[in-house]
Amino acid sequence: MERRTIGAATLAVGAVGLGCMPMSWAYCGSRQRGDESLRALHRALDLGSTLLDTADMYGPFTNELLVGRVLKERRAEAFVSTKVGLLVGEQHIVANGRPGYVKRACDASLRRLQTDVIDLYQLHRADPEVPVEETWGAMAELVRAGKVRALGLCAVGARAARRAGSGLHDGTIRQLERVQQVFPVSAVQAELSVWSPDALDVLLPWCTAHGVGFLAAMPLGNGFLTGTLTPGEGFEPDDMRARHPRFTAEMMAANQPIVAGLRRVAARHGDLVTPAHVAIAWVLAQGAHVVPVPGTKQERWVTENASASALRLSPEDLAELAALPAAQGSWD
Repeated sequence: MERRTIGAATLAVGAVGLGCMPMSWAYCGSRQRGDESLRALHRALDLGSTLLDTADMYGPFTNELLVGRVLKERRAEAFVSTKVGLLVGEQHIVANGRPGYVKRACDASLRRLQTDVIDLYQLHRADPEVPVEETWGAMAELVRAGKVRALGLCAVGARAARRAGSGLHDGTIRQLERVQQVFPVSAVQAELSVWSPDALDVLLPWCTAHGVGFLAAMPLGNGFLTGTLTPGEGFEPDDMRARHPRFTAEMMAANQPIVAGLRRVAARHGDLVTPAHVAIAWVLAQGAHVVPVPGTKQERWVTENASASALRLSPEDLAELAALPAAQGSWD
């Protein structure tokens, strides 16, 4: 697989990463099986999808424990990315950016992941009660202590931006400008896909201008862009899509032209090319510093996603995808 570099630290990773969250959290709890997820993780490393993206809040904690079982055997082959800054309660999620907490959380993540160092430590969300510079400073101390190799920032959520009456990524840019004064940002993680391309306007250009890597979360639109979801089929109650405005039967039906466009482009590249291949290849085409991180818990989808790195879209393909109708339905 092609290798790409992340940020000023020039950390090399496979061009397509693996989002580990679905293995333990937020999607179809009845289908989360440890053995199957372990096979998916091993398959990713076999194929060169070296970036394994997790977080302490996924589970909570169980996702890091799962990834740690693989790292214990294959640490040298993996690029480990985890996150800090969010605490999960019974019915709520709260931010904690206190420096003391950040340092304790890092030590706990290292134990769960069964490793001596985290390759990329990301701030999941800034704590509104703590200046982000203080949180980032504590994370920088972890780099100097040799517990972390590089730091990353996850984009501010869409709801927060809209409540503030600003552009989708204005808040993230403000945070980036502040923390850059403390310690270099190596990567930004934000949603980017054919049906959610907002990062192309401001956030991705900022990363390009500052030599910062971009981890594209949800490049398959939470599964919608694979073309395997049926409108009206429904989701399990614990699946986050069951409460998501874009995944109502009405909105899924309205957005089928986007999937149809992906199918048309895929058909031009042969019978073995799928809409998922095209969706991931589109993200890869947005820049050499962009690494899509599709999430899955199944070995077969890991294999399909990784093979998208070999697909090269033509200018005509990219123009057709750019002309697709905008996705309908709010993200809120």
